[in-house]
Amino acid sequence: MSERSGGTPPRTLAEALRTRDDDALAALLRARPDLLSPVPNDLGQLATRAGTRASVMRALERLDRFTLQTAEALAASTDPAPYEAVRALMTGDEGDPKVEAALPRAVASLREQALIWGADDRLRLVRTAREILAPSPNHPSPTGLGPTVAEATAGMSPGRIQEIITTAGLPSTHDPVSAVTALAALFTDRTRMAALLDTAPPEALSVLDRLVWGPPYGEITSKPAPPVQWLRDHGLLLPTSTRTVVLPREAALHLRGGRAHRHAEPEPPEILPHPSTPRTSSSASPGTDHPQVVDSAAAAQAFTALATIEELAKEWNEGGPSVLRAGGLSVRDLKRTATALDVTEPVAAFWLELGYAAGLLAADGEADERYAPTPAYDQWPDLPPAERWARLATAWLGATRTAGLVGGQDSKGRTLAALGPDLDRGAAPEVRRHVLELLSSLPEGTAPDPESVLARLRWERPLRGAVAGRPEDLRARIAAWTLNEAELLGVTGRGALSTHGRALIAPEDGAMGAFPKPASRTGPVTPGESRSAGARAARALAPHLPEPLDHVLLQADLTAVAPGPLLRPLAETLSVLADVESRGGATVYRFTPASVRRALDAGQSASDLHAFLAAHSRTPVPQPLSYLIDDMARRHGHLRVGAASAYVRCDDEAVLDEILADRRSQGLRLRRLAPTVLAAQADPTTLLDGLRAMGLAPAAESAEGDVLITRAHARRTPPRTPPVPVPDGPPVPAPTLLGAAVRAIRAGDQAATVVRKTLPEPAATAPAPGELPRTTSAETLATVQAAALTGSALWIGYVNAEGTASQRVIAPVRVEGGFVTAYDHTADEVRTYPLHRITGVAELADDPA
Repeated sequence: MSERSGGTPPRTLAEALRTRDDDALAALLRARPDLLSPVPNDLGQLATRAGTRASVMRALERLDRFTLQTAEALAASTDPAPYEAVRALMTGDEGDPKVEAALPRAVASLREQALIWGADDRLRLVRTAREILAPSPNHPSPTGLGPTVAEATAGMSPGRIQEIITTAGLPSTHDPVSAVTALAALFTDRTRMAALLDTAPPEALSVLDRLVWGPPYGEITSKPAPPVQWLRDHGLLLPTSTRTVVLPREAALHLRGGRAHRHAEPEPPEILPHPSTPRTSSSASPGTDHPQVVDSAAAAQAFTALATIEELAKEWNEGGPSVLRAGGLSVRDLKRTATALDVTEPVAAFWLELGYAAGLLAADGEADERYAPTPAYDQWPDLPPAERWARLATAWLGATRTAGLVGGQDSKGRTLAALGPDLDRGAAPEVRRHVLELLSSLPEGTAPDPESVLARLRWERPLRGAVAGRPEDLRARIAAWTLNEAELLGVTGRGALSTHGRALIAPEDGAMGAFPKPASRTGPVTPGESRSAGARAARALAPHLPEPLDHVLLQADLTAVAPGPLLRPLAETLSVLADVESRGGATVYRFTPASVRRALDAGQSASDLHAFLAAHSRTPVPQPLSYLIDDMARRHGHLRVGAASAYVRCDDEAVLDEILADRRSQGLRLRRLAPTVLAAQADPTTLLDGLRAMGLAPAAESAEGDVLITRAHARRTPPRTPPVPVPDGPPVPAPTLLGAAVRAIRAGDQAATVVRKTLPEPAATAPAPGELPRTTSAETLATVQAAALTGSALWIGYVNAEGTASQRVIAPVRVEGGFVTAYDHTADEVRTYPLHRITGVAELADDPA
């Protein structure tokens, strides 16, 4: 646990870091990757950067609750504090075996992250961390403790201090420092403090009970009540202003039994099963379903997810809604999309963001910018269903865009739009993956209690969110959204993690249905790991997906029931011939005059439609449906519309007479050109729509008089890549980068602290530690040439082309043409330096090689 086993204790954090081995330095840089931006020149610079407020705050935000409680106890203790003092603050007078067992781990974690340093008999909290965590009037400590007696009496007059110690029964002294020390000693002496409190009025003890666990401050009147006055006279309440008093820290700790926290939490909360989940048998535990039931439910929802994305792309096939000027989808267009998908607006926002994250939907970038499917969508439907789902799931798991924020407001009060900016939250991928990992820790088929999941997340990152349930608690909100989104996507079934969901987060290949439980990750998932996990999940999901069907069940009420997923050609033709009425395990299609006309407009004939239905129906084709097709086919094309601006022609003059007499045709401004021809001032499309609104079934024709076959014009964006996730702070460095960084810091530190040989006169005076050496050009050249011949190492000062000065340790290999080629110990590579940029050189007393 100590940072050095013997010798002189370190006086600074930099000295403490110098006692660490390379593995310990690498662990620090891995835990706090912001320290590597850029790589520090030496350990002194690393220590300085580790003590900056931004870096310390980022490190504190990643501590779990018990480790943070340990740091808070250190902040409320003396500086430095022995380990035993910290243990006493965490366990109290009565002791706590669980806390004692967990405390070494917490101290080791704080030391690894350079938030504390020093041996166990002199633990020091980094100054910035102490400023953040220590109790103060402006920033109350989570411990609920107030200032010490010395801090609270800092502005008090010596006479008032004498009055307090005299009333408390202490010997009087004219030295205020001795008086404060004596009062603090009284409050920390359990025997004398207990005797003092035995003389207190019962009402005074009630006042202390209200302040003991915080906040320690209270307001008083100009003439306080006798119990409060007794506490003031005995120093148990010290004034901080004319109307405010505070309970000193030493007195509060006595009243608490020596504990810094009311409830120390050495162990994370347990993930509990959901109590309301139905059981499949009387012997099953609460909240548990059979794994096969979970997998089947998740697979059904996975198939629904695929169908929803396809429906969304079909809805936007000819061009989706316009892009707002500020980016994103308007509220009205979101409502329309939700209606088309038959879902709520928050769920529609999730599907939109999922399609965008998977690279299937994007803005087209035109002047009149609109949303549309991307070219990648054209290949996506041809993939196997399990692989399509895996692409959606991996995109969701790694995306930083957070659909749950849609409809909320940003910091400036502007509404956050779906597909718009400002929806990225760097913590989202970590929280999503961790929530799934927590679900995987439960037995298979077990759904978690959501509150226990949120409690676990709050324990693991207490400073990352505010009080549970409040809007600012972002991690808790993302976790709640994750549970809902995982169910929508089919990662979970009936609330429990499915087999393919476990495969999605498994660290390595395992036997189907026996994936190892993953450990929590500290870094992002690489693209290769994501693809590998997606492939495993697809293999696990494939056996649970239903096989596509080649038939439907036609019914007499002009509907067709697809009892499962349909083969793609069948589904595409049927979607033109009929309208989808409802989705689910079975899809219901309804045949209408408009849908049949749509099929006829697409080039199908009545005989084609009859043959199609007869070939793909397991039931006889109902007579009403046959009549509908024949009736629409007979009327289809009876009228012909062309461009005059537009015209209508029909062999039946009576039909044209009816059109002219109908008041609904007045807006088309029709006039008769011939007994069988009407001319219109409207364009052909408007004329077609107007006549169809009158209940007619006209057909468009070409300039040659042939019937035009209308097909939907697919609109696609230019090639688009999925949005790049926004990282939550600096990424965790790779092992190779960590090794190189540690070597560079070691070499730079050696260059800054190594003992140098004294140069002979008339050389310049040796520089102070940390300063660049200064030698003349001739001395530099001679020293470098000599080192190249002897193979010795040199310490040099170097200024690069940007004017940045640095110190380096080099071993010269060759000197020619005004350049020196040398092995740079700082960079761990061979480099070439212009001699005119070397400010000076000095020989090392000990060769670092």
